[in-house]
Amino acid sequence: MVKTVRTLEDVEADIARTKAALANVKGTETEVYARIVGYYRSVRNWNKGKRNEYNHRKLFVYNNENRIPAEETVIKNAECAKPVASDAPSASYEFFARKTCPNCPPVKEYLSGISMPGTYVDVDSEEGLAKAAELGVFSAPTVIFYDEDGVETARAHNVKELKSVLKATALPVSA
Repeated sequence: MVKTVRTLEDVEADIARTKAALANVKGTETEVYARIVGYYRSVRNWNKGKRNEYNHRKLFVYNNENRIPAEETVIKNAECAKPVASDAPSASYEFFARKTCPNCPPVKEYLSGISMPGTYVDVDSEEGLAKAAELGVFSAPTVIFYDEDGVETARAHNVKELKSVLKATALPVSA
């Protein structure tokens, strides 16, 4: 077997050719889809105003250093619900919400008017996010209803769905 020895000039010429090839790399256009008005659509097909709005979006990054201790945020018992008599087992709910969620306050307000014990789960915390993942909760707000035996009976994501679930189960809406 014969080994060929490359000179420094050969190596430098190869490097120059590779750099020239990399400078002329041409790819294909990437199609970007985003949801801005309720459904996903190609960004290049948006009008000027929507495209400008898209360009001003900010990405939020979770900062673990400044998080509030878990004992203060994870699960606050009955923060939303009015108290009920505790002598008999009753149906209950878990309310999964985020601090920055624009749809959570109306749901929280509605839940404050029902006479059912409930639990608030802050999915902005690690423990709350883990609990949401465990139960397959992918959006906020989500309210999971349980029967007296702790079996899930329904889920709701807005006030309209809450009213429908509570009407179907004939649970008391106001105290």
